[in-house]
Amino acid sequence: MSNNLFRNKYRIPSARAEWHDYNIGYYFITICTDKRIHYFGEIIDRQMVLSQIGNCADSYLKELHLFYDDVGILSYVIMPNHVHLLVAIEKGKKKVKNVNDDMNEKMQQTANKCGRLSHVISRFKSFVTQYARNNDLPFMWQTRFYDRIIRDYSDFIVVEHYIDNNVIKWQNDEHYTLSDQ
Repeated sequence: MSNNLFRNKYRIPSARAEWHDYNIGYYFITICTDKRIHYFGEIIDRQMVLSQIGNCADSYLKELHLFYDDVGILSYVIMPNHVHLLVAIEKGKKKVKNVNDDMNEKMQQTANKCGRLSHVISRFKSFVTQYARNNDLPFMWQTRFYDRIIRDYSDFIVVEHYIDNNVIKWQNDEHYTLSDQ
C-alpha cells in the first residue's frame, strides 16, 4: 500500500498479505483483548475457566456454522486475554444464513473487498463486543488481529497442536500476562 494517509491522517498499513485475497484457504488467527486484559476468564489448575464474556465467545464460535456455509472453525482455544482460531474458508458457498437478502448482498460485497476472513473475524468481534455492552460488562478488543496463512498439512498439524496445548503452556505463551484482578 503506497499511501498511508486516510482522510489526511496517518494510518498503519494492513498486515494482510497483498498477494492473497483471504476469500479461501486455511488460517491461524490470534485476536487479543485491549491491553491484554483478562476478559475471557482465568486458567486455574491448567484448565481455562471462562468468564461470562468468555462463554459468549465460546458459544458464538460453536455456532458459527449456523451463520456461514463457507466458513469452519476447525480448532480454537479461548485464553484469558486472546483467542486462537484455526479457520477454513471454502470456495463457492459464501452465503450468510438468517439475514435478509439486501443485507446479505451488502455483506457479500464487503467481504469481497476486504476478504472473507476479515469479514468473519469482524463479525465475531462485533458480536462479543455487543454482548458485553448489552450486559454492562467492561470489554475491548485490540483493534487488529494476527493471521497466518496455512500453506501445507505439516503447518496445519503444528498449528492444531499449538492450539490444543495452549492452556497447559500458558506461562510460556507470548501473550501471557498475570491476572489483572
